[in-house]
Amino acid sequence: MLKYLQEYEAEYDIVLRIKASNSNNKRVFIAERNYWKKFYLQFTNFMYQKKSCYDNYVGTVIKTIRVFFNFLNNDMGIATGVFYKSFYVCREEVPIVTLLPEQLQFLINDAGFNEQLNKSLQKAKDIFVFGCTVALRVSDLFAIKFADIERMEQHYYLPVKTIKTGVAVRIKLPPYAVAIIQNFKATSKGRKAIFPPIPRTRFNNQLKAIAEMAGWVNDLGRVRKKRGVNFKNTGKSNNESFRFCDLVSSHTMRRTAITTMLMLGMKEHVVRKISGHADNSKSFYRYVNLVQSYLDNEVDEVFGKLVEVG
Repeated sequence: MLKYLQEYEAEYDIVLRIKASNSNNKRVFIAERNYWKKFYLQFTNFMYQKKSCYDNYVGTVIKTIRVFFNFLNNDMGIATGVFYKSFYVCREEVPIVTLLPEQLQFLINDAGFNEQLNKSLQKAKDIFVFGCTVALRVSDLFAIKFADIERMEQHYYLPVKTIKTGVAVRIKLPPYAVAIIQNFKATSKGRKAIFPPIPRTRFNNQLKAIAEMAGWVNDLGRVRKKRGVNFKNTGKSNNESFRFCDLVSSHTMRRTAITTMLMLGMKEHVVRKISGHADNSKSFYRYVNLVQSYLDNEVDEVFGKLVEVG
């Protein structure tokens, strides 16, 4: 955000300033109001047009600026005026990219495909499969230690408290997840964490490569919003559409785990307990709606075949 503010200053040859607004002078009030109104319009135009940003990111930046002004006024006692409260925080719902249960099953069970991957991609695939099973956020996933795993008779459990929400979660691990842990334990060389640290960009690139090798290259396209208006975002200089593999990332793990549990019949309140979502979580019901859309398509396909037979 700071970089964009600095580039904005350079673009318009200005230096941003904040004035303490203790005066009751109407002329001063109007001047400050117009200053920040102009800043908001000019800065958001800069981000949309010069930096090709979309609603979600612009909204995040504006929200951060509002938080900063709140800090100045409420915590530092610097009265800057309330003009910042008129800064509109735009939002958009970006489509969720998840694996279908049969795709996850392929990664778990297809030994031939695993042999096609080099050692680095094999490790990335195993981390990905584990993440698609336990529904943890990426930060929580890479924080798991071998000592965290509990064994009760023949069963293994992963008890964790998510870093973001602090909610206690205890997950029973399937045999393939246990095998992944044991494989990493064999090569840990004294490392406490189950999974070695991997730069996020490298990990995401590895996941995209795995998805491409798996043949998940169907054209998805992608529609994003600028000021609430739809724009097709290719993300590529040659204007090609996004393929499924291009959109797979570390975030796909948690999303896949949640949608898989729902698709295979796990009750919503149980899934929420595992994922750490609150009962009224809007983000959780995005997964529910996605699963319903998948089920609707499956039903349409089945009954479509009945009509064809008739």
